[in-house]
Amino acid sequence: MKVLLQRVSQASVRVEGRLVSEIGAGLLVLIGIERGDTAADAEWFAERTAGLRIFDDEAGRMNRSLLESGGAALVVSQFTLAAATRRGRRPSWDGAAESEVAQPLCDTYIQALERAGVPVRTGRFGARMQVALSNEGPVTILLDPKGDE
Repeated sequence: MKVLLQRVSQASVRVEGRLVSEIGAGLLVLIGIERGDTAADAEWFAERTAGLRIFDDEAGRMNRSLLESGGAALVVSQFTLAAATRRGRRPSWDGAAESEVAQPLCDTYIQALERAGVPVRTGRFGARMQVALSNEGPVTILLDPKGDE
């Protein structure tokens, strides 16, 4: 699983030109579910998303979490985060989980965020979406525990 967090002042998702979700300040969350990911992984990523201190405090230091900032999360499933790009020029998405597995894990992540107290809006799973955002900072962080090793 890979989760890309972008701190935003606003973000929205459109499908076929129609607005389906939007948030003000908070996080645009792009989530890529990979083969072998589990519900425990989704829960761990949700906890990290809600608690990561990447919002400014009164002194202008990144010392507040999404929960402490009062922001919302706009969660968009993005299988392309599972792209393998080491060989050739065409990315391979063989590592991405099938939708029958990915959608329930994405839902698990969303539900865990909501249980933590984060207001959540979503894109539309499997749809071709247009995502708009104003990245604040800019702050963009990839949560990829495999990359932290």
